[in-house]
Amino acid sequence: MSGFRYAWAFLTRFRGGLHPDSDDKIATSVVWFPVVGIVVGAVTGAAYLGAVEFVDSFLAALLAVALGAMLTGGFHEDGLADTSDALGGSTMQRRLEIMRDSRVGTFGALALIMVTLGKVGALESLSGTDGLIALIAAHALGRTGALALMLAGTRVRSAGLGAVYTAHLPRRSVASVVVVFLTSTSLIGVSGLVATGAVLGVVMAMAVLAHCRFGGLTGDVLGATEQLGELAVLIALSQLSEAPAWF
Repeated sequence: MSGFRYAWAFLTRFRGGLHPDSDDKIATSVVWFPVVGIVVGAVTGAAYLGAVEFVDSFLAALLAVALGAMLTGGFHEDGLADTSDALGGSTMQRRLEIMRDSRVGTFGALALIMVTLGKVGALESLSGTDGLIALIAAHALGRTGALALMLAGTRVRSAGLGAVYTAHLPRRSVASVVVVFLTSTSLIGVSGLVATGAVLGVVMAMAVLAHCRFGGLTGDVLGATEQLGELAVLIALSQLSEAPAWF
């Protein structure tokens, strides 16, 4: 279970995590990312389920989305912002330089605003129970999508978190986790199939984007993939003609 504790410390601000002391130990935590996503989704979903009984659905959704960012320290949001800023670079080298800059620029700020608004808008259209299930699915599948991209892409740098993960990635174990999560979700009713399709669409788009604009994967691209995966799942579920049918 040490791998889970590594992932817990890396992806959340909860107590009980364990900080790895080597790159290969960091890589062993990857297979637990979707499980951590389930926990984060359950906590934020429970907050939405409770809040929607007392406040407007928009405020309840805003609370749940904000809580998710706080519980993870805005870790994936940072990757989204850096990736979006980097897209403004005129050359590949310049884009990678911008990505390394920790400051948030115009494109990054706009991306954070739009993705946050998209999540809130999609979530507020769901009932408390449906929102709870949707948030669990979104957080779990968003992280599963990032794992799928690790398997499909190549690293662009020899240093950094993205390089550490891809260089020491336990590919067979990660592939098994990805297959299990995507397959099991797609079999849980029409909503599960829709959610799985949404996150796979994000993975394919980000794989092309990473190759064409950055020459490969970085940690920031993986973070952006997780965020866009969450958004895609929530939007897809909110647009079903009827309440999400999970069984």
